[in-house]
Amino acid sequence: MLKRLIPHPFLSLTLVFVWLALVNKFTLGNLLLGMLFGIIIPMLTAPYWPDRPKIRRPLKGFEYVLIVLWDIVVANIQVAAIILFKREKNIHSQWIVVPLDVTSAEAITVLAGTITMTPGTVSAMLSADGGSILVHCLHTDDPDSVRDEIKTRYERRLKEIFQ
Repeated sequence: MLKRLIPHPFLSLTLVFVWLALVNKFTLGNLLLGMLFGIIIPMLTAPYWPDRPKIRRPLKGFEYVLIVLWDIVVANIQVAAIILFKREKNIHSQWIVVPLDVTSAEAITVLAGTITMTPGTVSAMLSADGGSILVHCLHTDDPDSVRDEIKTRYERRLKEIFQ
């Protein structure tokens, strides 16, 4: 019964928090409306998610979000320093191919979104077989270290969360 009422509990909780962040005012009415959205939207969209992803370790998901938020702050400072203090001829942009160990579409999507949200990097293309992702890096002298950092800092954690 509860599974039918709340088919995607994590999505429901996320919708409540997103709604409260969007209205930018915490009131009982906003909380109740967010909870209503958190129940109705997953119920209406449940038939379109027949093979929904299983989040194996939700606490690792919270850890992942905190790490990504920290990395976004640090990368903003690094990109600002590159733009303000480096001459154009000293900026070494690189295309980097990152081979993927994650296989689920959801994990690949989260990884690509994380790369793009982090200033200084953009995920540009996924290979046809889903085995690698092409990333553009604003500045690096060592593309291998960028690839290794993406794999160890993000992809490894996503494997723990989704697989």
